Amino acid sequence: MGGNHSHKPPVFDENEEVNFDHFQILRAIGKGSFGKVCIVQKRDTKKMYAMKYMNKQKCIERDEVRNVFRELQIMQGLEHPFLVNLWYSFQDEEDMFMVVDLLLGGDLRYHLQQNVHFTEGTVKLYICELALALEYLQRYHIIHRDIKPDNILLDEHGHVHITDFNIATVVKGAERASSMAGTKPYMAPEVFQVYMDGGPGYSYPVDWWSLGITAYELLRGWRPYEIHSATPIDEILNMFKVERVHYSSTWCKGMVALLRKLLTKDPESRVSSLHDIQSVPYLADMNWDAVFEKALMPGFVPNKGRLNCDPTFELEEMILESKPLHKKKKRLAKNRSRDGTKDSCPLNGHLQQCLETVRKEFIVFNREKLRRQQGQGSQLLDTDSRGGGQAQSKLQDGCNNNLLTHTCTRGCSS
Repeated sequence: MGGNHSHKPPVFDENEEVNFDHFQILRAIGKGSFGKVCIVQKRDTKKMYAMKYMNKQKCIERDEVRNVFRELQIMQGLEHPFLVNLWYSFQDEEDMFMVVDLLLGGDLRYHLQQNVHFTEGTVKLYICELALALEYLQRYHIIHRDIKPDNILLDEHGHVHITDFNIATVVKGAERASSMAGTKPYMAPEVFQVYMDGGPGYSYPVDWWSLGITAYELLRGWRPYEIHSATPIDEILNMFKVERVHYSSTWCKGMVALLRKLLTKDPESRVSSLHDIQSVPYLADMNWDAVFEKALMPGFVPNKGRLNCDPTFELEEMILESKPLHKKKKRLAKNRSRDGTKDSCPLNGHLQQCLETVRKEFIVFNREKLRRQQGQGSQLLDTDSRGGGQAQSKLQDGCNNNLLTHTCTRGCSS
């Protein structure tokens, strides 16, 4: 019955808030620091996206809600060719959802693990594309703080896109960040220094140091310093003092000179802006308009015939996940029905209070609707014109960990 109409896409009221039912779940493709990622298709437009979903109760128990809110507040104000852009955010009783650009080329960490050899030409283009993204973030007063191969995704043509803003921070004017944040092997000397002696703080140059470490690793297959997550901070600072970075004799002088400028220990002398990097002789021949328009073809193009990620993510979702996404609709209906009976098992009061706060404070976002309202078509969004500047002002370093303090003044564990 009605089978002859099944090929027609469903029509949703354009004023209706986007929700889980608007998407078809296709497959799981990844696991973030505190969420899972799957490929989805929007039922009405047939457009494909990546959907990150984070269980509310787990986020509360692990004290990670602030990171989700931080990422949402930052990403709703951004749109750039070399970022992973946010399209929708919504929630239900169990989860918080972020729907973003789908990039099927895999992350650079995956390709390093697959022993891909990145040529100097390829890495040179990556540096330029990432420099444009970092300059854009700088314009919006954002320090990403976690630039590394794991957080750089490739599209199907091989262009790079920065993802994962959950530890990013916003600084205004001459303000500096002071909290310890990042992934140790990619963190700049001044971040460790602040932690050790409460130095002057740090700013945008930390992302350019991380870019230098990442570029070196892509070219060589390992990083310039033997730093791991367990390496003590005093040992790391001593390493920066006494160890010299070894550059391969096979690399051209221009690339070595550029890496030296990115890996300068003094942030005041480090290349840390688009103007700085455009002034480097090695990049003098670069057509920056062509870079921005993705008109230059990367030397490495991901394999289109395969999914560039670990296939075990799909198995985990199907076999190990206690609340799999594809069974959500039935599960929520069952829970709602049970809530009205004596069988319901109430959560402890504090956890319930935290869940209610998350529900109230969650930021719903719809870029498609926003574009319609503003009549901007595909133009870049002006953050301040729709309150993004106000949202970002809440995220000043040192204040960005207090999003739930008015109700959650102690650890939220069930």
